[in-house]
Amino acid sequence: MKIILFVVSLTFAGSLSAGLRQYAAKIETSDWQLSQHNRLQCTLAHQIPGYGQALFTSMASKQLNMEFELDMLRLPKSFGMAAVYSVPPKWMPGQMQHAIADMTIRKQYNGDLPEQAAWTMLSELEKGFWPTIYYQDWYNQNDKIAVGLNASNFAIPYESFAQCVADLLPYSFDDIAYTILDYKKNSTELTKYSQRRLDMIGQYLKEDNEMDLVLLDGYSDSYGGRDMNHTLSVSRAVEIKNYFSEMGVEPQRIDVTGHGERRHVAPNSNEMSRAKNRRVVIRMAKP
Repeated sequence: MKIILFVVSLTFAGSLSAGLRQYAAKIETSDWQLSQHNRLQCTLAHQIPGYGQALFTSMASKQLNMEFELDMLRLPKSFGMAAVYSVPPKWMPGQMQHAIADMTIRKQYNGDLPEQAAWTMLSELEKGFWPTIYYQDWYNQNDKIAVGLNASNFAIPYESFAQCVADLLPYSFDDIAYTILDYKKNSTELTKYSQRRLDMIGQYLKEDNEMDLVLLDGYSDSYGGRDMNHTLSVSRAVEIKNYFSEMGVEPQRIDVTGHGERRHVAPNSNEMSRAKNRRVVIRMAKP
């Protein structure tokens, strides 16, 4: 059931009723900034004097995504609900405010909203409206709180933010953290598909080289001598280590193990199944 904490028919330029504490940037000091902007994360931040900041964030992923976070200086003391409205400023006479979403207030956590509500807030800001969050103050039961996002000076930072979101990598760390690379027969040359996978990892590492640990396990099929196969499995893994080092991963964080023809995952009885055993398994971990 939708919970409306109180009905507001005022704009920010109007006089506010007693017991309503308002937090919002002034028109002349409204500041929107890209606080994170790379191919892994884009964050558009808005300072709210005396309260904290509003954050819109999109992450590298297979799916377009967006999240809104209300970063509060004083975290909630108890569970509750907030109502989020789009409020017209005083220079939009005749425009009506309308509801956007309800926000769950959780004890000792920042407020947040999922993708649909976050995108709606951005589109309302783009039109010049002020997304505003209303709730009962958890520190003073006599007061209600109004937290407004000033749309002034929004357009140019939002354009940069939209471009950043468009440039995000179309995959996340989880998509590449465990990867199997396949090789051509008796060589350290990757198959075309595996080369594309390695290129994806390389693009990711160019943006984020804070890997805590990278494990590289090299394997071979049983074609040829056992010693030769062990050497080949090590060579394959070492080549990947060198590639990762060039991308910025500290060499001491990369562990290489060659298993040769041991621990095969398919029969070595024919070429098609032997191909599955020529591989390097990559496992990556972040702090």
